Amino acid sequence: MATIFSKIIAGEIPSYKVAEDENFFAFLDINPVAKGHTLVVPKKEIDYIFAIDDDMLAKYMQFAKKVAAAIEKCIPCKKVGVAVVGLEVPHAHIHLIPLNDVGDMQFENKLTLPQDEMKSICEKISSNVVL
Repeated sequence: MATIFSKIIAGEIPSYKVAEDENFFAFLDINPVAKGHTLVVPKKEIDYIFAIDDDMLAKYMQFAKKVAAAIEKCIPCKKVGVAVVGLEVPHAHIHLIPLNDVGDMQFENKLTLPQDEMKSICEKISSNVVL
């Protein structure tokens, strides 16, 4: 059965798409811990990030790096943090989270943002992604 992320990639579930290429897909987390919190997933369903072959893992990180650079350009932050937890959805995913303080990466602290604000954030980030 397809994961929720595969359904998002296929367009079966709406998302705030930030970037996409032939192998990867980036979209805003709908339960963000910070404004601009973005998920980066491989299009191929792989449960565990370290099960990805070395060449594809390098490409995955390069794609995530480009998305992080776009986040830094339009979301006020000192850095973009990276987290890989991978327990809640059986599809590898990287969290890119704008940080101003170490406490900004607390997954217990979720924001609820209005749809128009999510759309605005998505447009800002996606317009700054250079693939």
